[in-house]
Formats: sequence, structure tokens, C-alpha cells
Amino acid sequence: MQPENFIYFLTVCGFFIGIMFSVASGYEAFEILLYTLEITLFFYLFAHVAIMNFVDIRQVGKKLFDHKQYEEISSYFIFELQEREKRMDALLRNDDVEPKELKKMRRDEPLRKKAA
Repeated sequence: MQPENFIYFLTVCGFFIGIMFSVASGYEAFEILLYTLEITLFFYLFAHVAIMNFVDIRQVGKKLFDHKQYEEISSYFIFELQEREKRMDALLRNDDVEPKELKKMRRDEPLRKKAA
């Protein structure tokens, strides 16, 4: 079960338990609302404390953010920006782009597909 689903489940359980407690106690409308909200808040906070103790955040962080892939894509984007800057400078100077640079750009085609 995902941590978010656990939070949602316990919050809804707390809401219904709060309603049952409030109605069974025979309070007025405002007190029913107040006690229902308090019990729901208690279950919500309890869910967070339970997740805090039982979920290893280091493992979750690795799944959410792959540092190696991020570095590869970032370096590809930096390379692309540098190449585009060189081509723009060459166009402004009215030079031609060197063919070896074009071959180098074609070689990095798998990275381009991965980054897109």
C-alpha cells in the first residue's frame, strides 16, 4: 500500500468514526461538527506518524529521483546549448558549420531521444 493511500484511508476512517461518536453522544450540530473534525485530524496526524516510523525515505527518494539519469540528460542539454551557440556564432560570422561537428551531433542521437 502506498503511503498516500494509507493516509487517505485512515483519514476517511477517522471521519466516519468521528461522525459515529458525535451522533451517538447526542451533541448539538456545532458540537457534532467540532468533534468530527477533531477526531478526523487525530487520525490524519496518526497516519503521518505511522508512515514516518515505517517508511524508509531513502528508498523512496531513489525511486522518485534517479540522479544518474538526471545528470546524463542535463549534460546532453548543456552540450546541445553549446553546439547551438557555436552554430549561431558561425552564422553571425557567415562561416559554415564544420562537418565534423555535425557528425558528432548525429552520434548523440540516442541521448536526444532519451532526453525528449
